[in-house]
Amino acid sequence: MSVENAPITVLHSLAPPDGTTRYVDQMTEGAPADVEVRYFSWRFALTGRYDVLHLHWPEFLVRARRRRTRLAKRLAMRALLWRARRARIPIVRTTHNITPHESGTAAEARLVRAVDRSTTAFIHLNGTTAAPAPGLETVIAHGHYRDRFAAHPRAERVPGRIVYFGIIRPRKNVERLIDVFLARERPGCHLRIVGSPTPELAERITARITGRPDVSARLAFVDDDELVAEVTAASLVVLPYAEMHNSGAALVALSLDRPVLVPRSPANDELGREVGSGWVLPFDGSLDDADLSAAMAAAEGIDPDDRPELGGRDWDEVGRRHRDVYRAALDRVRGGSR
Repeated sequence: MSVENAPITVLHSLAPPDGTTRYVDQMTEGAPADVEVRYFSWRFALTGRYDVLHLHWPEFLVRARRRRTRLAKRLAMRALLWRARRARIPIVRTTHNITPHESGTAAEARLVRAVDRSTTAFIHLNGTTAAPAPGLETVIAHGHYRDRFAAHPRAERVPGRIVYFGIIRPRKNVERLIDVFLARERPGCHLRIVGSPTPELAERITARITGRPDVSARLAFVDDDELVAEVTAASLVVLPYAEMHNSGAALVALSLDRPVLVPRSPANDELGREVGSGWVLPFDGSLDDADLSAAMAAAEGIDPDDRPELGGRDWDEVGRRHRDVYRAALDRVRGGSR
């Protein structure tokens, strides 16, 4: 049967959807009828029947706390690469970031390089990403969340209210945001921190904001209903990361029609040009008072009826374009026949 018309079974290195908004939802809900999505387990990866292996964050597949488990996962990954090569299963990899957010071991880095060399096609989420190895390359933008959040009630936008939301880790620089906000009086302004931190960060954040009525925190993972309410209550979303290449959180903010202050990068500059003036507000270096104050003023100037331009990011289109990549990868590996 021709690759052009045959149904495709794709194994994603992702856990199944769990009812919260995650990247896996785009792969699942956006998949066309002729693409069957399967979710990762080592048993199925090594013994199951599928046409395409789609890897996301391959380093996560080989990480573990215990040395013995890490070694077993590395051996399993080597076996998986051997199986893909022998069975002519193309590997497609989405380059979510340039380098892993948390550095791993030298052995892990060598294995990820081996994955890259075995990859048939790379999918970039923006046009500034370079493939880590030779292969087919396609840009497919991260989908928006407008439809997914449409069923959740929105809050009234509160002037002067700033929110950070998302997982809280040292590289996210949430403590820096709090320190900058509290460095001087800001009449009529409030900073809200929403997200799940490590225990150590939870202690430090709590110590910083205790006794400050102008800062509050919800230090826990929140469901979509609460997330939509928290984000839409704000006038400005701040993501004070040390660096940013692709950000689902930025797309959440824009999908909910809130401007976002982010570190300057080629990818964020590209996003700003796409969505329209005033929605993506960059800062250089480490976030400071001038950055925050200017962004707050810019956010207050946005018309409540304005929306950022997110055309081309519908999940159906994202799904169709992924299917085209799968077919191209199959054609390259199997020579146009199934």
